Amino acid sequence: MFYVKWGFWGVFWILLLSFLHYTLPRYDVVRITDTYEQRIDFGENAIFWANAGTGHADGRTNRDVFFIQSVRPNDRVMVYRNEDTGWGWPPYFKFNTSNLQARAADLRSTSAAPTWVAIKRYGWRNEFLSIYPNAISVRRVDSPDERMISWVSIAILIFLAALFWGIYVRWKRFWANRNKPVSDEWS
Repeated sequence: MFYVKWGFWGVFWILLLSFLHYTLPRYDVVRITDTYEQRIDFGENAIFWANAGTGHADGRTNRDVFFIQSVRPNDRVMVYRNEDTGWGWPPYFKFNTSNLQARAADLRSTSAAPTWVAIKRYGWRNEFLSIYPNAISVRRVDSPDERMISWVSIAILIFLAALFWGIYVRWKRFWANRNKPVSDEWS
């Protein structure tokens, strides 16, 4: 029973941390090399794409998706998708895909004259499964060494830690009071 209990809690925490790692925003400092639009047919990795765009009919198996190609300061390539999240999950309420794509296209640069930008994004990049992180915003930064702090992620993690701590304390108090011998109450 010991292994089942710890196995359950291990799987629970791994799933929760994976969910938070995927949905919480982060920043990447990159140099944008190109922007383009591509027709995507969704397959087995459809859960990693946003819902049908705002104003589009649901249930479509394909749609046009914007992409932003970039290069990190260490010369590694990174590709972002640019989709509206609309009113769906995660709740970024992003409706500015076209504006963000125009802004990203305006910030394109070459390795000879780099323009560094900070892309706020959520999600994972996996070449094997064709999963791309979704760009939320783009802004110019002064250098590739600039450190970006996601205060929203920190606030959400502090709130969740306080919530789990509060539940844990109440759970322990409940079991301590429930298992208290009746004779102690009469003393």
